[in-house]
Amino acid sequence: MTTAARAVAGAQNEATAGCGPGWRAWLLTTDHKRIGILYLVAALAAFLIAGVMALGIRIEQMAPGESGLINYFVLDLGRSLPTGTAYNAVLTFHGAAMILAFLIPALTGFAGNYLVPLMIGAPDVAFPRLNALSLWMLVGAIVVALMSFVVSDKPDVMWTGYPPYSVTTAGNTAIYVFIVLMAGVSSMLNAINMIVTIGYLRAPGMGWHKLNLFVWTTLAASIIQLLFVPVLAAAVSLVLLDKHAGTGFFDPARGGDVLLYQNLFWFYGHPAVYVIFLPSVGLLFDIIATQAKNRIFRYRTCVWGGIVPMIVMSADVWVHHLYIAGMPNWIRVAMMITTLMISIPVGLIVISLWGTLFRGAITYNVSMHYAVACLFLILVGGLTGIPLAIPSLTVHLSETSFVHAHFHFIMGLMATFALFAAVYHWFPKITGRSADTPLARVAFWLNVVGTQLTFWPLAVVGIDGMPRRYWTYDMYPAFEPYHGLATAGAAVAAAGMALMLTGWVRAARHGTPTGENPWRSASLEWTHADSPPGPGNFRQPVTLPPEWFPYRYT
Repeated sequence: MTTAARAVAGAQNEATAGCGPGWRAWLLTTDHKRIGILYLVAALAAFLIAGVMALGIRIEQMAPGESGLINYFVLDLGRSLPTGTAYNAVLTFHGAAMILAFLIPALTGFAGNYLVPLMIGAPDVAFPRLNALSLWMLVGAIVVALMSFVVSDKPDVMWTGYPPYSVTTAGNTAIYVFIVLMAGVSSMLNAINMIVTIGYLRAPGMGWHKLNLFVWTTLAASIIQLLFVPVLAAAVSLVLLDKHAGTGFFDPARGGDVLLYQNLFWFYGHPAVYVIFLPSVGLLFDIIATQAKNRIFRYRTCVWGGIVPMIVMSADVWVHHLYIAGMPNWIRVAMMITTLMISIPVGLIVISLWGTLFRGAITYNVSMHYAVACLFLILVGGLTGIPLAIPSLTVHLSETSFVHAHFHFIMGLMATFALFAAVYHWFPKITGRSADTPLARVAFWLNVVGTQLTFWPLAVVGIDGMPRRYWTYDMYPAFEPYHGLATAGAAVAAAGMALMLTGWVRAARHGTPTGENPWRSASLEWTHADSPPGPGNFRQPVTLPPEWFPYRYT
């Protein structure tokens, strides 16, 4: 028996385990579909809490001066913390939770787990029990993060954890480090599973050029995670040793170097952008191709000129986060060139996305609404990123709210909207029911209008000099109308998110039944599996004819 055959047999045996009714079966499950759903639930829980933190940030910045309301968002009802410390604690949780507990787990954990085996004709992932372990390690990281609200020395080191502050602060740096390590190990286990599953469990007849683009992007993102998460783990571990064991890795007085941490952090931190970007655009490709009933425009160019080069090129752009940290000019120029060069594979991917729409028979349902919004956000995020790649401009913009707006456009909003589009698109596959309702459309417009009202004013005041991470701006009273508008936008978006989540819960129980393939998709998960799929995914083992292609539309 070949290695691939043994892997399929093992996955088939595990696929029927933990599929019974009741909460105990869900907690002990090794079925990739249930684990994917649990990933989504955990990620949305982190998203809700981090979203509440974002409202706290906006409320505190609504007007210059100290309101003290931020203390209520860190369970410090006695208001014993200084406002600045409370603000830093909220900002730390918001950033770490949104990236490490929401975006990456939702895209690679939920979407990767649920969709990849179905798209490649596999009964489960290669290592189902390892898959369950990765899920519960993420849940453990979220629980530890929530514990930070009830300790007196709340972590306040931002999501980056820069020394020397993370070493000298009275805040609990250890909690921050353990959150990063647990979430990081969870993502590495998931990455191993995805790589081996895609490599060995593809159905007979499914060659590399017959993979859904979401499978390609998941593979690329998993390789990036596996390569670069250990660098982040090493960096935060050294911070922990500096603070509690008396070492001096980042203390210049002891022969260390503060900038060493920043280089290590962003050596992972910028590839992490592509861990988020790649699965997001992979989801968009499958949604747009299905709803436009069109082939992917320049499939192989997109794979070999766009997706695959990003694995290597993502590792050679991290210094643009450090342009003002102090370094020789030749390094700045070299990293400016590599940063601008990565726009080439990104551009090929975007051209492929837009080209897939050309002459398509487009159905504008809610998932397609979110997908089109993502096309706009990629454009805006890319254009606002170009000035930040150029050292002469970044010197003026890097520590302002312009950066804040840029990375929310391209990494926060685009990836989040891509996830929302995916939930609506595959909701009939997961539940057998539709979540595409008038309420969902209202929620969409509230989300779009609210988020744009939030971040465009921040981009404007950033250009005018509004510093990032400041809890007050008494020195800039002219910015108050912009912050007021941004806070109003956050409230509108919060209403949209609440309506959307309520709609999902109602649709899962009372939504209109949709049938097996409501979108008339050519992709394997729709044509060969029930909705929702049973244990083992497919009614019989999948073998594909030579002419099969996941985007074969006439």
